[in-house]
Amino acid sequence: MSTTGEREIVVGADGSAGSEAAVRWALAEAAASGRSVAVLRAWTFDPLADLESALARSYEEIASRYRHELDGSVARACPGADPARVRTGAVAGAPGPALVRASADAAMLVLGSHGHSRVLRMLVGSVSEYCLRQARCPVVIVPARSAEERGPLPDVGAARPGPLL
Repeated sequence: MSTTGEREIVVGADGSAGSEAAVRWALAEAAASGRSVAVLRAWTFDPLADLESALARSYEEIASRYRHELDGSVARACPGADPARVRTGAVAGAPGPALVRASADAAMLVLGSHGHSRVLRMLVGSVSEYCLRQARCPVVIVPARSAEERGPLPDVGAARPGPLL
């Protein structure tokens, strides 16, 4: 929760360029609005997909690894971000439902677009599509192209997010 009593901004991140653009956008919005940001990585324990993890790591070790990776992703996306305004976490569960649950009381949910699949998925991706349909808060989708075409946003201490399209 932010120090102003305002609801926080929740960002779904997976380490992709699109999610790093979403983190930058959310941190700029938070700086302008006085909100705090929760950057979350949703994950599932799938022993068939990650045999090494299943054999060598506990559930907590895997969650810790994701939190560590997320901290690095946030640092790359916005190296000047105020650490008092940003918290990171790994939430267990399929990404769409986990992010919708985590953002139930949020000011907004911010996601990066990967831009594959059909129609709506072509524009926003399956996790984004799920969140657009199910979230109880406003959902901001930062287009995948913003990460490639725009580069980093100005210093997040004084920045206001620009138009997304």
